Amino acid sequence: MFNYRGKDYACSFELALDMFSRKWNAWVLYHLSTGTKRYGELKRLIQGITQKMLTQTLRELERYELIHREVYPVVPPKVEYSLTMHSQKILPILHLIQEFGDEMFLYYQKKGSIYPK
Repeated sequence: MFNYRGKDYACSFELALDMFSRKWNAWVLYHLSTGTKRYGELKRLIQGITQKMLTQTLRELERYELIHREVYPVVPPKVEYSLTMHSQKILPILHLIQEFGDEMFLYYQKKGSIYPK
Protein backbone atom coordinates (compact mmCIF):
# COMPACT_ATOMS: atom_id res chain seq x y z
CA MET A 1 0.00 0.00 0.00
CA PHE A 2 1.20 3.53 -0.75
CA ASN A 3 -0.01 7.12 -0.79
CA TYR A 4 0.19 9.43 -3.80
CA ARG A 5 -0.97 13.03 -3.48
CA GLY A 6 -3.13 12.30 -0.45
CA LYS A 7 -4.82 9.15 -1.77
CA ASP A 8 -4.06 5.60 -0.63
CA TYR A 9 -3.52 2.93 -3.24
CA ALA A 10 -3.31 -0.83 -2.79
CA CYS A 11 -1.04 -1.28 -5.82
CA SER A 12 0.31 0.39 -8.95
CA PHE A 13 -2.53 -1.07 -11.05
CA GLU A 14 -5.03 0.86 -8.95
CA LEU A 15 -3.02 4.06 -9.47
CA ALA A 16 -2.98 3.51 -13.24
CA LEU A 17 -6.72 2.83 -13.34
CA ASP A 18 -7.33 6.00 -11.36
CA MET A 19 -5.42 7.99 -13.97
CA PHE A 20 -7.28 6.62 -16.99
CA SER A 21 -10.66 5.40 -15.84
CA ARG A 22 -12.26 8.82 -15.58
CA LYS A 23 -14.29 9.42 -18.73
CA TRP A 24 -12.78 12.74 -19.74
CA ASN A 25 -9.15 11.82 -18.96
CA ALA A 26 -9.07 9.19 -21.69
CA TRP A 27 -10.83 11.54 -24.13
CA VAL A 28 -8.27 14.31 -23.60
CA LEU A 29 -5.34 11.91 -23.97
CA TYR A 30 -6.91 10.40 -27.08
CA HIS A 31 -7.25 13.80 -28.76
CA LEU A 32 -3.77 14.90 -27.70
CA SER A 33 -2.41 11.72 -29.30
CA THR A 34 -2.73 13.47 -32.68
CA GLY A 35 -0.65 16.44 -31.55
CA THR A 36 -0.50 19.57 -29.43
CA LYS A 37 -3.85 21.29 -28.87
CA ARG A 38 -5.08 24.52 -27.36
CA TYR A 39 -7.92 24.65 -24.82
CA GLY A 40 -10.51 25.77 -27.39
CA GLU A 41 -9.55 22.97 -29.77
CA LEU A 42 -10.02 20.36 -27.04
CA LYS A 43 -13.37 21.92 -26.08
CA ARG A 44 -14.59 21.62 -29.69
CA LEU A 45 -13.29 18.06 -30.11
CA ILE A 46 -14.77 16.66 -26.89
CA GLN A 47 -18.50 17.01 -27.31
CA GLY A 48 -20.46 17.18 -24.07
CA ILE A 49 -17.65 18.33 -21.78
CA THR A 50 -18.25 21.53 -19.86
CA GLN A 51 -15.64 24.26 -19.48
CA LYS A 52 -15.38 23.50 -15.78
CA MET A 53 -14.89 19.77 -16.34
CA LEU A 54 -12.30 20.32 -19.10
CA THR A 55 -10.34 22.65 -16.83
CA GLN A 56 -10.48 20.14 -13.95
CA THR A 57 -9.48 17.28 -16.25
CA LEU A 58 -6.52 19.18 -17.70
CA ARG A 59 -5.32 20.12 -14.21
CA GLU A 60 -5.63 16.53 -13.02
CA LEU A 61 -3.72 15.14 -16.00
CA GLU A 62 -1.06 17.79 -15.45
CA ARG A 63 -0.76 16.79 -11.76
CA TYR A 64 -0.31 13.17 -12.84
CA GLU A 65 2.37 14.45 -15.25
CA LEU A 66 0.53 12.90 -18.18
CA ILE A 67 0.21 16.17 -20.10
CA HIS A 68 2.45 19.19 -20.45
CA ARG A 69 1.00 22.70 -20.26
CA GLU A 70 2.99 25.31 -22.17
CA VAL A 71 2.14 28.95 -21.44
CA TYR A 72 3.37 31.57 -23.91
CA PRO A 73 3.95 35.11 -22.58
CA VAL A 74 1.71 36.90 -25.08
CA VAL A 75 -1.48 38.93 -24.89
CA PRO A 76 -4.01 37.37 -25.00
CA PRO A 77 -2.48 34.39 -23.19
CA LYS A 78 -1.69 31.36 -25.32
CA VAL A 79 -1.65 27.92 -23.68
CA GLU A 80 -0.97 24.62 -25.41
CA TYR A 81 -1.31 21.07 -24.12
CA SER A 82 0.70 18.05 -25.23
CA LEU A 83 1.41 14.52 -24.08
CA THR A 84 4.38 13.67 -21.89
CA MET A 85 6.60 10.62 -22.35
CA HIS A 86 4.61 8.87 -19.63
CA SER A 87 1.25 9.28 -21.34
CA GLN A 88 2.57 8.21 -24.72
CA LYS A 89 2.96 4.72 -23.25
CA ILE A 90 -0.85 4.44 -22.88
CA LEU A 91 -1.53 5.32 -26.55
CA PRO A 92 -1.36 1.73 -27.85
CA ILE A 93 -3.97 0.77 -25.24
CA LEU A 94 -6.23 3.69 -26.20
CA HIS A 95 -5.95 2.67 -29.86
CA LEU A 96 -6.87 -0.92 -28.95
CA ILE A 97 -9.92 0.40 -27.11
CA GLN A 98 -10.86 2.37 -30.23
CA GLU A 99 -10.47 -0.75 -32.40
CA PHE A 100 -12.63 -2.70 -29.96
CA GLY A 101 -15.24 0.07 -30.09
CA ASP A 102 -15.18 0.04 -33.90
CA GLU A 103 -15.69 -3.75 -33.94
CA MET A 104 -18.54 -3.59 -31.44
CA PHE A 105 -20.16 -0.74 -33.37
CA LEU A 106 -20.17 -2.84 -36.55
CA TYR A 107 -21.43 -5.88 -34.65
CA TYR A 108 -24.30 -3.94 -33.06
CA GLN A 109 -25.04 -2.22 -36.36
CA LYS A 110 -25.39 -5.62 -38.13
CA LYS A 111 -27.67 -6.83 -35.32
CA GLY A 112 -29.83 -3.74 -35.75
CA SER A 113 -29.10 -2.51 -32.23
CA ILE A 114 -27.71 0.85 -33.34
CA TYR A 115 -30.07 3.56 -34.53
CA PRO A 116 -28.96 6.71 -36.38
CA LYS A 117 -29.99 10.05 -34.85
